[in-house]
Amino acid sequence: MSDAESNRRPIQARSAFWAQRAASYLAATNISPDQISVASIFFALGGAIFLLSGPSLVGLLGTAIAIQARLLCNLLDGMVAVEGGKKSQLGQIYNEFPDRVADSLLIVASGYAIGLPALGWFGALAAALTAYIRVFGGSLGLQQNFMGPMAKQHRMATITAGCLLSSIEQFVNETLYALAVAVAVVGIGSVVTCFTRTRAIARHLQTS
Repeated sequence: MSDAESNRRPIQARSAFWAQRAASYLAATNISPDQISVASIFFALGGAIFLLSGPSLVGLLGTAIAIQARLLCNLLDGMVAVEGGKKSQLGQIYNEFPDRVADSLLIVASGYAIGLPALGWFGALAAALTAYIRVFGGSLGLQQNFMGPMAKQHRMATITAGCLLSSIEQFVNETLYALAVAVAVVGIGSVVTCFTRTRAIARHLQTS
């Protein structure tokens, strides 16, 4: 197994029939994995615009959908590259950089939507640090560690849940408490994840 494949994020949905069919279809087209990775940024940007335009019932639901579309891109780009045999020389760059941009767009926009921009920026910084620590471990020759409690899929699930619950709040009493809690959980959880990943790296170094 290549280093790229061994350092691949474990995603259970890869084995799903619909995911395999979608990846096979895309692999047969002229669409490249790198283009799919970049598309995730545009979905994240769409979600951020929904939030920044004044989170309404429709906007919050739109953001939740945009987040899932972003995650779908993150699933399919790797499947098209590896299973579809369309890996590129720049695939490692496209696999990482769009994720950091998409994360930041959604988390920062969530902070502005709840009127606490500093909390959004804090969450985005903490999320970026989790990825930095993961890649740093890889630079030391260790297998990259995707452990949580607030890895990418957990962050996006938390923001999605916050948007869906706040859409109900908006309908009932026009509040955003659930989204505020979600942003706080992402920030705090990402800090905890930084510690757990750093501790795992230290443990491996001490026993090697």
